[in-house]
Amino acid sequence: MALLPFLKRKAPETPDVTPDVAAFLRDYSIEVMPRTAEKIDNFRDLLPNGTRVYIAHIDGTPINDMVATARRLALDGFQIMPHFPARIIRDRVTLADWIARYRGEAGVNQALLLAGGVAQPQGDFDNSMQLMESDLFGDFKRLHVAGHPEGNRDIDPDGSDRQVMAALRWKQRFADTSDAQMALTTQFAFEAEPIITWADALRDAGITIPIHIGIAGPAKLQTLIKFAMACGVGPSLRVLQKRAMDVTKLLLPYEPTDVVTALAAHKATDPDSLIARVHFFPLGGITPTAGWATRMKDQT
Repeated sequence: MALLPFLKRKAPETPDVTPDVAAFLRDYSIEVMPRTAEKIDNFRDLLPNGTRVYIAHIDGTPINDMVATARRLALDGFQIMPHFPARIIRDRVTLADWIARYRGEAGVNQALLLAGGVAQPQGDFDNSMQLMESDLFGDFKRLHVAGHPEGNRDIDPDGSDRQVMAALRWKQRFADTSDAQMALTTQFAFEAEPIITWADALRDAGITIPIHIGIAGPAKLQTLIKFAMACGVGPSLRVLQKRAMDVTKLLLPYEPTDVVTALAAHKATDPDSLIARVHFFPLGGITPTAGWATRMKDQT
């Protein structure tokens, strides 16, 4: 019982914030869902003007809710990038309808194309490459696809990166022949070194698509571990496991200061790195994540 007051008084250890961090956080993006967006009265009080907001499409979410969220945020002046999860889209007609509604009702011209979080396709599409081949996104200004710094066991069950790299080379060829600006948006990770190693390996392999690194926003440790295990986060999960073993930090909220600082320092020393921007997953809430990003930039 005597431990709890001590934990409440102890402040998180925060490294010195450098100008590199502010530069790295410039033009960050953030992900929301219709149900989380409903809890925010005014996004303009939280996010910089023109922020790119991804709208995550979870299986079972009605397209009406997705489009309504997109329209609301577009009217507030944000760039809207809805998810198009291939495996939950029934057919080409459905895909065309979604695109038409997003464009007509919310002016959307950006999209994140991905396989989706379900194991088996519910219709005609299995992966993002099939969506790109549909030619229905031909007039979109920007297309993002998934990146996997720590591998993806669903794609490469043997633990290799053979299938992931084959798909990435296909997407690179698409990028080379498309008018759309492309980027790789990654799953969240908690350690900089695996991300940097992966990005360097992609560059060495001839990939030139910029990388928008997924970062988990401030959250309770238990929340992050739950999401990390559900989403298949790999080696960097050890950062959370190590933190969980430290009783002085167990009850303190996690903040991504260490990983962002390390990535910012890398980008500053290697400006040609494919690592370009930060994409936040607000697992502990949109307000805490936006507030943390603002504080980090204001401290420099």
